[in-house]
Amino acid sequence: MDLRTRIGTSLKDAMKAKDADRLSTLRLINAAIKDREINARGTGDEVVTTDADILAILGKMVKQRQESARAYDEGGRLELAEKERTEIGIIEDYLPKQLSDDEADAAVSAAIAETGAESIRDMGKVMGVLKGKYTGQMDFGRVGPMVKAKLG
Repeated sequence: MDLRTRIGTSLKDAMKAKDADRLSTLRLINAAIKDREINARGTGDEVVTTDADILAILGKMVKQRQESARAYDEGGRLELAEKERTEIGIIEDYLPKQLSDDEADAAVSAAIAETGAESIRDMGKVMGVLKGKYTGQMDFGRVGPMVKAKLG
């Protein structure tokens, strides 16, 4: 079952179960997917949202909520921070398991070998390979410095 179908099925289940938190988060996910499709239509691109596109959207949503939760914590708005964390948990149900530090390190080494990267100038090639294979499975903000360290 593709990711979009899983999300749609979960949305229906959340409606039946009257799970308000899950329902609102799944509606936000659907809205983000539809926004992407509408934007693509405006550029004349063919509108096919793949699982990789949805994973990228979900990853971005998690990152936004992590930043919001941090800001709410700093501002003393703990109830809002907790709501953001609840949404993160729901969104992460649809993301693949995150790679451990050792697995991410091995993936970086493999991507460097695959691209034949030798210097920091080749970092874009390495990151492109990683994003192609591991979208949703690793935090590229954390992986970037790993790639830099291995190439630099």
